[in-house]
Amino acid sequence: MDQSIKSQKNSLESKSLEHHLHPYTNPELVAEDGPQIIQSGDGVRVSDIDGNSYIEGMSGLWCASLGFNEPELIEAAVSQMKELPFYHSFTGKTSKPTIRLAEKLIEVSHSNLEKVFFCNSGSEANDTAIKIVWYYQASKGRPEKRKIISRKGSYHGVTLAAASLTALSYAQEGFSLPLDFALHTTWPHYFQNSHDNESEREFATRLALDLENLIIQEGPENIGAFIAEPLMGAGGVILPPEGYFELVQPILRRHDILMIADEVICGFGRTGNIWGSETFDIRPDILTCAKGLSSAYVPISAVLVSKKISDEVEKQATNLGQFGHGYTYSGHPVAAAVALKTIEIMEKRRIIDHVKGMEDLFLKRVLSLKEFSCVGDVRAVGLIGAAEFIKPGTERTKLNPKNKFSAKVVKAIQENGVILRSLPIDAIAFCPPLIIEKKELNEMFDRIQAVLSRMDDLAKTLT
Repeated sequence: MDQSIKSQKNSLESKSLEHHLHPYTNPELVAEDGPQIIQSGDGVRVSDIDGNSYIEGMSGLWCASLGFNEPELIEAAVSQMKELPFYHSFTGKTSKPTIRLAEKLIEVSHSNLEKVFFCNSGSEANDTAIKIVWYYQASKGRPEKRKIISRKGSYHGVTLAAASLTALSYAQEGFSLPLDFALHTTWPHYFQNSHDNESEREFATRLALDLENLIIQEGPENIGAFIAEPLMGAGGVILPPEGYFELVQPILRRHDILMIADEVICGFGRTGNIWGSETFDIRPDILTCAKGLSSAYVPISAVLVSKKISDEVEKQATNLGQFGHGYTYSGHPVAAAVALKTIEIMEKRRIIDHVKGMEDLFLKRVLSLKEFSCVGDVRAVGLIGAAEFIKPGTERTKLNPKNKFSAKVVKAIQENGVILRSLPIDAIAFCPPLIIEKKELNEMFDRIQAVLSRMDDLAKTLT
């Protein structure tokens, strides 16, 4: 490495350790190894400051769906910055790209969804959804209907309210969470949570019964909404068992409980449709989205609400004098312009058709990982999937968590040129940019398999 580049790298690493509190990072480990500084991106690949190139098998954080150097998105941002770099949406003001994006989102969404509220992240979108539920229920004369049910193993963000619905210990421990409005029903992970000889349909039926029992136990008059990812992302890429949402939604309607679809990961083509709700036949009252909305080029998220909710919210806001909720950057014109261009690119280049064309190969490559004795379960839909590890020689017994096996696997795979993510259930996730081509996808899985063949031997030695 050139001495000037080495000096710059050492300086940056030192400053990062001194001044940057890294999210979702073990401070001791990053102090030992130093931060990895990603410097550039090209299509499905990124390169670090050392010049190492990687296939980004996670689209960053499930989000860079159009890759890492899409010129039309860059131009959309630059053009809008020149015309109007910022304006807000308070007191009835707005901007052209914000209006057009709201219109476009409603155009591509479920027929019952009518209005859009803009935020800046998935966490903010889910926090906003919670507040809208409470605002709506209060307007209906039932402010006590404020508890919200999510599922164990779910991930809905890390702000106070969203993290309360997130049912993963690492997002709650040390923060005095969850808050008391949050309830959690059964984890819908068939591989780990089903009974012996229980079919997926039987498992889904049991989970629906668990949900209804929780509703009755807490009192439906106290429960405002149920929130679910169409498929669970950070909690393990858990696909809903057969019939799950078909069974759950009538229960919610029977008890007058709103359905929130958290589409932060699933939205904008990831599952092979514009929405995961379309893939899994969900009809939400509220839909939240982020990540793929702008291909992650700028922070933006949105909350889409049905007519019955928007009508009630506007009635309540009129009575109170205003809708007392919003963010400085809600509907930021630059973010809106980039998001609008993202959807335009997806339509113009038929990105969802491309995902459908890649899905069979992706599924085949994910399924092939079952050949390794340390892999107990594999699952995929669209261009998102996972491989879950077990103790070799067992059907679903987990390796001792102290071994941190999936973290070791991810580190070895990264050393072989692919960035993936370790999941808390001792699994690895696959979520490449939607623009990935067959040659790149095969290269990605060839590199993964080469590592797993070595890690399989390691797993056999672990107790």
